[in-house]
Amino acid sequence: MTGLVLTTFDWVPEVPRGFVRDIRIRWALEEAGLPYTVESTPFKNRNPAHFAHQPFGQVPWLTDDGLSIFESGAILLHLGERSDKLMPKDARGMSDSKEWLFAGLNSVEMASLPWALCMFSGQGSDNPIFQQFESFLKVSRLPHLEKVLAAREWLAGPFTIADIVMADALRLVNRFEGLKEFPQAQAYIARATARPAFQKALADQMAHFAKADAAQK
Repeated sequence: MTGLVLTTFDWVPEVPRGFVRDIRIRWALEEAGLPYTVESTPFKNRNPAHFAHQPFGQVPWLTDDGLSIFESGAILLHLGERSDKLMPKDARGMSDSKEWLFAGLNSVEMASLPWALCMFSGQGSDNPIFQQFESFLKVSRLPHLEKVLAAREWLAGPFTIADIVMADALRLVNRFEGLKEFPQAQAYIARATARPAFQKALADQMAHFAKADAAQK
């Protein structure tokens, strides 16, 4: 098959739905207006073909005319290089977009994901490990991001792949009401998730897994 093919799990449990990483790629493809198809790989029985595309058995991966790319950040960068709707083509705009893309992946999500995993697992505020993650996220990261977001609508000027990653990382924190003290981050998420491309990406992901539920009955 040629063209852009996005591969995600055929099914996942209820809890991660709406947050499976293929949503980032769906969102970018919708923003760019690039035609694509979606294929599935088994969630429960991950086969050698899966690991050939994604060595850790995760999703998503994207195939672009035979070129297979895994990791959401790498896929977004690839798509950003294809479409100026996702990343400007001037040197400053490209640099800013890449800078904030990696800031979202490495500076913010590195703090937000372990915090969210603690919340998923029911770790309380009396847990010293949770306290460390809470401080890492809410003292070392979010206050500084809050100042940036107070001064701009989007991270790199126009909306870019950097905003897809950052907004998605913050969405997970917001799911557990972790942004109560950070109104600029909340407003940023609201702007990002109000975009028609995100709304379609979310609806499509939810419909994909709902169809799998129906097939299992």
